[in-house]
Amino acid sequence: MATILPTPPKIGMVSLGCPKNLVDSERILTKLRSDGYAMSPDYAGADVVLVNTCGFLDSAKEESLEAIGEAIAENGRVIVTGCMGKEAETIRARFPNVLAVTGAHQYEEVVGAVHEAAPMPPSAFLNLVPESGLKLTPRHYSYLKISEGCNHRCAFCIIPSLRGDLVSRRPDAILREAEKLIEAGTKELLVISQDTSAYGVDIRHHPRMWKGEEVRAHMTDLSRELGKLGAWVRLHYVYPYPHVDQVIPLMAEGLILPYLDIPFQHASRNVLKLMKRPANEAKVLERVKNWRNIAPDIAIRSTFVVGFPGETEDDFKYLMDWLEEAQLDRVGAFRFEPVEGAAANALPDQVPEEIKEERYARLMELTARISADKLQAKIGRTLDVIIDAVDEDGATGRSKADAPEIDGEVHLRDAGHLKQGDIVSVEIEDADEHDLFGVPLAA
Repeated sequence: MATILPTPPKIGMVSLGCPKNLVDSERILTKLRSDGYAMSPDYAGADVVLVNTCGFLDSAKEESLEAIGEAIAENGRVIVTGCMGKEAETIRARFPNVLAVTGAHQYEEVVGAVHEAAPMPPSAFLNLVPESGLKLTPRHYSYLKISEGCNHRCAFCIIPSLRGDLVSRRPDAILREAEKLIEAGTKELLVISQDTSAYGVDIRHHPRMWKGEEVRAHMTDLSRELGKLGAWVRLHYVYPYPHVDQVIPLMAEGLILPYLDIPFQHASRNVLKLMKRPANEAKVLERVKNWRNIAPDIAIRSTFVVGFPGETEDDFKYLMDWLEEAQLDRVGAFRFEPVEGAAANALPDQVPEEIKEERYARLMELTARISADKLQAKIGRTLDVIIDAVDEDGATGRSKADAPEIDGEVHLRDAGHLKQGDIVSVEIEDADEHDLFGVPLAA
């Protein structure tokens, strides 16, 4: 006699904000799938919709509120989680019909809210989930979160109030997760946190056993062990503490990618002091030079804030001169934007919007030129490229210098035979300000 399975409730998910939020969404969906829930790709088919919000900037909050409004209009049964969950009153005032509001990385609370909103019919046949968990990224790359929270108190940032102080994961748990992801098809691990360099500080770098050896809860040790697993390993959100120098030889050895994502934010001592960030930009330039001597292909990306309160024209010129000397490979910039609860809001000498715009345009023009020059120098070289997409016209991928969605791409001709996730050798034929163009070489 055939067994008739009950129909499980379906969950829709809207995930906003940074990759750390995306990892939270994956964890939530993994737990719900293990409980037997099905996933819905659209509003119409969902019994309840989860909106994982971002609350870092006021503009991000508005985007989150718009997403909540859209979910309510299209479905009506909405649970809100994520960073903006700290502002439950604001959310409920605008959307009184939301079913529940929970904060960032409150996995048990949001899963409990789903169980209450859409109860799961009991069935031993429905509680199945892949060992590697459910993912919201393509199969060939995965974000690997190594810690939560942050111990810094930067004047422009409210992350500690949203996510708390630093809480590091055990190194063996991180390595076990990474191993499962690779076994499931991951070719590139993107290591993320609020402050990757500080990993393990809160637990005094306590070692754990892994494969018969002790591994410290320390960025260098963790990077070395991740590099032994056989996937590309890319480090994000790395503050330039002195011990970062120790990971550069790992790049030269090929254990991890020659890539560092360092949020410098500014170069002027005056502005860095106002931001409550370390003012050691001169030493950083020396260290960047040394890093390039050890790992010549290292790509350094960063983000900068223009128009921070108190930023003078001299401060901005200093930043421009610093960027000219640093020759960073990838640069993003933000116009300063007040965020409710941030200390910077109360600072004097707020910069007018038109000056912010003018400085932003100048900075982006400079960094685009630097990027174009650096990419032109790669014409004629052979680079390893990981393939993200393939169609009848060719393929799109990324070099070791490019993280997904935030950096450049490599566009390939004569590449219809390739598959997503392939890592191939590519001859670079051309370049523009941000992207490379090439052709895959015969295997």
